[in-house]
Order: sequence, then C-alpha cells, then structure tokens
Amino acid sequence: MQWQGRSVRKPSGGRYHTSQGKKRSEIGRAPAETHIGEERRKVVRTYGGNQKVRALRVEYATVANPATGETRKAKIETVEANSANPNYVRRNLLTRGAIIKTEMGRARIVSRPSQDGVVNAVLLA
Repeated sequence: MQWQGRSVRKPSGGRYHTSQGKKRSEIGRAPAETHIGEERRKVVRTYGGNQKVRALRVEYATVANPATGETRKAKIETVEANSANPNYVRRNLLTRGAIIKTEMGRARIVSRPSQDGVVNAVLLA
C-alpha cells in the first residue's frame, strides 16, 4: 500500500493515460499493528506538517464504565475478539472495535491506537 492515487483503469476496462506522475500527497504508509507490551510509540509527520502518534506497543487502556460513569486505567491482558480480522486475535493486535480482556473486565476499543497513540475502551455490560 505505497501509493493511493487514481486507478490506471476506467470503469469500462480501458486505460487512463496519465497527465501527471505520482504526488507526495498520495503516499500511504504501512499499518502500525499495535501489540500488547511495554509502551512504545512513534511520531509520524503527516500531510500539512501535522503529526500522528503511532502506538506500536501498549500495556494499559483507559476503560470507561458506562453504568457508573467512572473511567480508570486498566492493564490489558489479551485480545478476545476482533471483527476486522480473526487473525488479529491470534496475534494480539489492538485495533478499533477489538474486544479486549482487562483487569476491569471485557471492553471494546473505541479509539484508533495506530492513529491516536492511545487505547480508550468501553466496558461491555
């Protein structure tokens, strides 16, 4: 997933003849693939000089309890389910929507660890 420009093919199957080359703004990056482990982050410069924080390894999650309204820091034990890709469960990869087992109980990740650099989760009832 290096370049994400327009396709070379038309909907009919014919070719577009390019009038321009690849643009720096069309570049893509490899996924961060956030694991469970000792804290490790990486700052990446993005379009317009902005920054994203990639979480490469995370040990704790900020878990919110909707019933009581309290939020606590909890240690992540393992990944239990991930609808994005079943292989992510086996590899213990943290993505948005993954269900993790914490010391507070089962929780769903609501943040994007590879984009935000943090893991926020909501306790499941």
